[in-house]
Amino acid sequence: MARLIVFTDLDGTLLDHATYKWEAAQPALRQLRLRGSPVVLCTSKTRAEVLPLRDQLKLADPFVTENGGAIYIPRNYFPFALPTAQVEAGYQVLELGQRYSNLVRALEEAAETSGVKVRGFNHMKEDEVARLCGLKRDSARRARQREFDEPFLLEKGTPRQKDRFFRWIQQRGLRWREGGRFLHLMGDNDKGVAVRRLIDLYRQLWGEIRTVGLGDSPNDLDFLSVVEVPVLVAKSNGSYDDAVRSKLRGVQLAPGPGPVGWNQALLEMLGS
Repeated sequence: MARLIVFTDLDGTLLDHATYKWEAAQPALRQLRLRGSPVVLCTSKTRAEVLPLRDQLKLADPFVTENGGAIYIPRNYFPFALPTAQVEAGYQVLELGQRYSNLVRALEEAAETSGVKVRGFNHMKEDEVARLCGLKRDSARRARQREFDEPFLLEKGTPRQKDRFFRWIQQRGLRWREGGRFLHLMGDNDKGVAVRRLIDLYRQLWGEIRTVGLGDSPNDLDFLSVVEVPVLVAKSNGSYDDAVRSKLRGVQLAPGPGPVGWNQALLEMLGS
């Protein structure tokens, strides 16, 4: 039988949008663990945020950080060489994105050139990030340890200025995506690029696989479009993102928000 591989967003998907709790997903996580199905976290969060969460979830699979900026693969996870990987603290790291300092400079130049007002994580203190994200201060500190992605707020600008701002980004070979709380500036990478790379590695390992992806926002569209079974998780008010829903043919709708919907969708898929 084909080995099932689950790629999942975190905020608003496996994690509750408001509380960041995941315990409602325990039954499905347990079933996946028993079946030997990898659960690959694919998130806008930083490595510093993902590592402790990964331990809580009892996951030992690769993970994708900062909107596809990098893939972290435990050493010896794949029994073949990864020639382009760097080795860091027990992981083989595939860097796909631009360095953070370059993105910060690009965001400031794009704003100055177009006349819009933006506020990125680089200019936010821990207390502000904690307030905007509903995080504790130590979690906000980890969220600010960016390497490949700059979250930002577009605070002011006319429609014409905003259009100029986004065109400037595209003309420089950069990308932007809309997440649940922030816009994100990144290099020529996204979650879809990273997931496609991992799918190739899993096929090399196991041959026949079946890929499932779960997300809740436009920021997840890139990777949901490359898996075989895309699942859209409901928002906290029970609605589904119209932009994602309209662009994904055959998308399945999870019967609930956050980890509740995540759990139910996967248990139904597993026949449990």
